Amino acid sequence: MLEQSVKATETKTEKRVQLVVPLGACLVGIMLNVGGKFCASTSGLPFYFDTAGTILVSFLGGFVPGILVALFTNLINYFSDSVSIYFGLFNVLIAAVTAYVAKKKRLHFGGVVAYIFLLALIGGGLGGLLSWYLYGLDLNDNNRFLVSALQSHGFSDFWAWFSVNFVFDLMDKVITVLFAAVLLFLIPRRIWSKFEMMRWMQAPVDETGVTKSNYKGWALNNKIILMMAFFSFTIATICTTICLFLFRNYSIQQHTYLAQGVAKLAASTVHGDDVDLYLSEGSQFESYHETQRLLYSILQSTPDVQYVYVYKILPDGCHVVFDCDTEEVKGSELGYVEPFEPSFMEYLPDLLSGKPIDAVISNQNYGWLLTAYEPVYDSNGDCVCYAAADIQMADIVTYEREFLLKTISIFLGFLLFIFALSLWLAKYHIIMPINAMSNAADQFDYEDEYARKNNVQALSKLDIQTGDEIERLYRAFVKTTEESTRYFEENKEKLEKIDAMQSSLVMVLADMVENRDGSTGDHVRKTAAYVGITARKMRELGYYKDRLKDDFISDCEKSAPLHDIGKISISDAILNKPGKLTDEEFAIMKTHASEGQRVIEQAIATMPDADYLEEAKNLAGYHHEKWNGTGYPNGLAGEDIPLSARIMAVADVFDALVSKRVYKDSFSYEKAFSIIEEDAGTHFDPLVVDAFLKAKDEVIAVADRFAARDGKVTESGT
Repeated sequence: MLEQSVKATETKTEKRVQLVVPLGACLVGIMLNVGGKFCASTSGLPFYFDTAGTILVSFLGGFVPGILVALFTNLINYFSDSVSIYFGLFNVLIAAVTAYVAKKKRLHFGGVVAYIFLLALIGGGLGGLLSWYLYGLDLNDNNRFLVSALQSHGFSDFWAWFSVNFVFDLMDKVITVLFAAVLLFLIPRRIWSKFEMMRWMQAPVDETGVTKSNYKGWALNNKIILMMAFFSFTIATICTTICLFLFRNYSIQQHTYLAQGVAKLAASTVHGDDVDLYLSEGSQFESYHETQRLLYSILQSTPDVQYVYVYKILPDGCHVVFDCDTEEVKGSELGYVEPFEPSFMEYLPDLLSGKPIDAVISNQNYGWLLTAYEPVYDSNGDCVCYAAADIQMADIVTYEREFLLKTISIFLGFLLFIFALSLWLAKYHIIMPINAMSNAADQFDYEDEYARKNNVQALSKLDIQTGDEIERLYRAFVKTTEESTRYFEENKEKLEKIDAMQSSLVMVLADMVENRDGSTGDHVRKTAAYVGITARKMRELGYYKDRLKDDFISDCEKSAPLHDIGKISISDAILNKPGKLTDEEFAIMKTHASEGQRVIEQAIATMPDADYLEEAKNLAGYHHEKWNGTGYPNGLAGEDIPLSARIMAVADVFDALVSKRVYKDSFSYEKAFSIIEEDAGTHFDPLVVDAFLKAKDEVIAVADRFAARDGKVTESGT
C-alpha cells in the first residue's frame, strides 16, 4: 500500500510538472511579445517585434501553448493599442505554422527561408489586407517616403502602400526569427522536451507509434478532427450570423434614433406660421435664410446624415420648402413639387393628415436611404409641413462589413485556440489511451507461454488512468487478457495431455500390429524418429519450405507409427513366413497399403478434428509408391506422391535394411546408406535422400540407441 501511495504521489507530481513548465514558458513568451511591441513603438521603428515569444513557445511547446501566447499577447496589447485585438488571428496563425514546422523538424536553410516568408505573408500580407480594409492606406513617417517613391515608378496607391508594408513585415519577421533562434540556442537541447505541453493519462510512450492507428479505415483521430471541425464551423457560423443580425438591428435602431433626432432638431428651426409665406412669397421672406442657415449647420454637424430637407405634403406631391445642397447632390428649388416615391404610398394618408410616421427605408431616386419625418406645427397646432433627415443605408452596410470582419478575426483566433485545446485533450484522454490498447493488442503473441505472459505485462504497463469509461474499459481489457491467458495455459495443458494420450494410443495400436510380426522390433518408433530427422533437415536445407512447417513435421512424426496399420488385415502365416513370399502371397501383402488407408479413413470419420490422421492416411496408403512410378498401390510418380509418404519410404526402407528379419540378416549402416543413395531418383525422392544422407549422424544415433536398449551389438561394436 505504501509503494502504491508513493507511486500515486509521484504520478501526480509528474503531471503537475507536465503543465507547470509549459505554462511558465507561456508567461515568458507573453512578456517577450509585449516587451518587444513596447520597444518597437517607443523607438519609432517601423516594426512590431510582437511575435518572438509566440515563435519560441510554439517551437518548444507545440500548438496549445503557442496559440495561448498569441491570444494573450494581443489581449494585453489591446489596452495600449486597441486595434491590436483585431490582428490576434494572424499571431495565432504564426503560432500554428511554427508548431507545425517544429513538429516536422524542417530546419534546413531552405525550409527556414520559406518559413520566414510564410510568416511575412501572414503578418504583412493577410494582416496588411485587413488593415487596409478597416483603416485605409495608413501613411506615416516610416512609410510615406517609400510609398511615394513607388508611386512615382508607376505603382498604384494600394500596391505601393502594400509592398512597403510587406517588406517592413518581412524584415520584422527576419529579426524576430533570428532573436527567437538565439534564445532557442541558449536553452539546453536536453530540456527542450520539458517545455512540450503534455498530460499523460497513462505510462508515457512514443507518440509516433501511438497517435497513429494501423486501422485502414477512418482512424479515431481523423474522426475527432473532422467532427470538431464540422461543429466548430457550424457554431462559428451560427454565432457570427446571430452577432451580425443583432448588430444590423442595433445599427438601424441607432441610425433611426439619429435620423429622428436630426429631423426633430430641423423641425424646431422652422417657424410653422411662416411656411405658407415661404411658398407664396419665396425666399425673400425675412426669416427664410436664417432657417436655411440653421438647417445647413445641422447637416454639416452630423456626418452620418446624408440629406436634410423640409416638405409640405399635399395631394399633388411633396412641395419643397427647404432642401440643403450636398457635395454630391444639389437641393431642389423652393416650391418644386417632388412626386411621391412608391415606398411612401402606404404612409400617404397619415402624411396628408399631418400625423407622425415611423422611419422609412427606401431604395428609390436618391439611393438606399433611411428617412425620418418630423411634423412641423403652426401656432394653432396644425401640421403645416415635415422636416426630414436621410441616412445612407450603404454606410450601415459598410459598418456591418467592418463589424463582420472584426468579429471573424477575433472569433477565429479564439476558435483556433479552443480547437487546438480540444484536440490536445482528446489526444491524451481518448486517442492515445485507445490506440495504446489497440497497438498492444495488435502485438499480442501466443507462440509460447513466455510470449503470452509478455502480452499481459505489456498491457499492464500502459497504466491508463483517465478516470472515465476508457479506464474502465482498460481495466476490463487487462482482466480479460489475464483470464484468457490463464485459460489458454490450462487448455494448453489439457490439450497436451490429450495429445499425449492420442500418441500413446497410436503407439499401442502400432505395437499391436507390430507384435504380430515378430521380426520388426521397435520398427514404428525408429521410423518415426527417422521421419522427423529427415523432415527437419530438409527444411534446414530449404527443400519444400512452403510445406515443411512445424505442424506438418509434427503430424508426420505422430502418424508415422501407423504407416503399417494395414497389416492388421494380413494373416500371420504371410506376415511371419521365414522364406520368400509367393506371387500370390506378395499380392496379398501389398494390400496392406490400401487397407491401411481405409482403416485410417474410418478413424478420421470418427475423429474429424485429428488433423495428423490426414498425414497418417497418406503415409499408410502411399509409403510403398516409388519416385519412378513403379510402386504400389496406385503407381504414383514424382511429386504426385504425398511428401510425407516420400519421407516415410526412405525411413521405412532404411530400417528394413539395417534390421534383422525372419527372412534375412541385417545390413551395415554404410551398406544401407549406399543402397538408399543408389535408389535416389528411381525409388526415392532425390531431395529426401540428400537430406537423409546429410543427417546420417543423427540417424545412426537413433539406430544405436534402440540397438543398445535391446542389448544388440551394432557395427561400431557398442
